[in-house]
Amino acid sequence: MSTEVVLMGGFLLLIVFVLMIDLLVVGRNSHVVSTKEALGWTSVWVTLSLGFYVFLRFYGHLLHGIETPAELSEVVTKYAPELKFRLTDFEGMLREYRNHMSMSYLAGYFIEQTLSIDNVFVILLILQGFSVPPKNYKTVLFWGVLGAIILRFIFIFAGAALIQRFEWILYIFGAFLVFQGVKILIKKDGHDKDPHDYAIVKFMSRYLNISKEYHGDKFAFKLDNKIFFTPLMLVLVLVEFTDVIFALDSIPAVFSVSLDPFVVFFSNIFAIIGLRSLFFLLANMVDKFRFLNVGVSVLLIFVGIKLLAHHWLEEIGFKSSYSLYFIAATLTLSVLFSILFPKKEIA
Repeated sequence: MSTEVVLMGGFLLLIVFVLMIDLLVVGRNSHVVSTKEALGWTSVWVTLSLGFYVFLRFYGHLLHGIETPAELSEVVTKYAPELKFRLTDFEGMLREYRNHMSMSYLAGYFIEQTLSIDNVFVILLILQGFSVPPKNYKTVLFWGVLGAIILRFIFIFAGAALIQRFEWILYIFGAFLVFQGVKILIKKDGHDKDPHDYAIVKFMSRYLNISKEYHGDKFAFKLDNKIFFTPLMLVLVLVEFTDVIFALDSIPAVFSVSLDPFVVFFSNIFAIIGLRSLFFLLANMVDKFRFLNVGVSVLLIFVGIKLLAHHWLEEIGFKSSYSLYFIAATLTLSVLFSILFPKKEIA
């Protein structure tokens, strides 16, 4: 069994293990998640995310089983063509590669976290639109996260395989991201759609037995030998559906900082699993950060242009750390301007 498979399986088991502790031990009873609990779990996921950065910084070469200079050269050519080595000895080159890999992961992680903030708006709209009891928010988001991990795994590794075969796809990704960024920038309100108007909701309501009332935190129940789905199932499907839509933005965006599917996958996954606790922290504050949407649109345009100009950027030695600095500055300025220039209350 290859090192890649073993490490991938090990990290996924760790993620699922911590999620199960949260669901079966901490959250075994449905309850409204407090700010204190959300802050605690946010700290756990951020710590794990940064722990993975430390792993990549010192042992990242193990993900691809690099043991010889030839294997290092092959991986760099395939996944990091922009990396230009300054050192000539194998150990020094490995350090440079791991540093590049870890910084790319960190940049991808912050891109995904920033883009996820917009996802919080939509998830909140869905939960409120279906009048989901606040005590059931956690259950929906837990299963939504597990579904997102599976879907993103498929999207990312399929996308990486396509990019390796058809490099021109990067230009399509880039153009799409620039378009999405401009669209968000000029759109006055992108979160006013009634959740019941989604085609997937209408389709499920037409062909499945959907109960009108919630049954605790159950997604389905049996009555008179018939299976009935609760509105909570509709909400879960809709949350998964919106994650697929957001993945169309976020996955190409992370490919702008790394072509390595492992870096893209784990930066996505650590951000997504942290989204659930981040949701409870931001749910009551999203309206206060009026310029976050502007920040999101600027980031999408930035990474889109980066993909469109990736060959030129490789030639001039554009480093992944530069992307990280730009992302941090954009997010900081978005929050700062939101605080300095709050939205005026209409009397």
